[in-house]
Amino acid sequence: MKNTFLFCLAVLAFSCNSEVTTENSQPAQTAEPDYDPEAKLKALGIELPEAATPVANYVNAVRTGNLLFLAGKGPSLPGGGYITGKVNADLTVEQGYEAARLTGINQLAVLKAELGDLKKVKRIVKVLGMVNCTPDFANQPEVVNGFSDLMVEVFGERGKHARSAVGMGSLPRNIAVEVEMIVEVE
Repeated sequence: MKNTFLFCLAVLAFSCNSEVTTENSQPAQTAEPDYDPEAKLKALGIELPEAATPVANYVNAVRTGNLLFLAGKGPSLPGGGYITGKVNADLTVEQGYEAARLTGINQLAVLKAELGDLKKVKRIVKVLGMVNCTPDFANQPEVVNGFSDLMVEVFGERGKHARSAVGMGSLPRNIAVEVEMIVEVE
């Protein structure tokens, strides 16, 4: 009985001092001297817009501990307006992909406004991508890849995230895509 208790105590001590990871997860990132998401944006030719002001009674982001929860954003265009329409009726998968990528740029603008420096992003944790599409459309992941691919281009391994890509019968103001995300920050 005493040996079983000591073994359980040792396992508990080990688990408290070890990072728990799953097969596909990554442990927390250590300092990387070449980690510079803002330089990566410049190299990609992407200039972040001003973070959009919420249009209702909510905020762009809420921080709790080291997690930042970003409200859903859509593909707002630099000159005003949005990319609108249903994928598989008004837009192709490729156009939906570009709308999701633009949504990613808009979410990066929110991150920059909240953090001041994108180097403070430790990990993109979770993404919920919603695609305005026809009922028979089944390729939502290919559309939301526009967002996910951008996060990996900008943040490298830190940009890989858990994700849901779902179809919606409609989205606010008929936008093509809406994405919300959870980010681990310093």
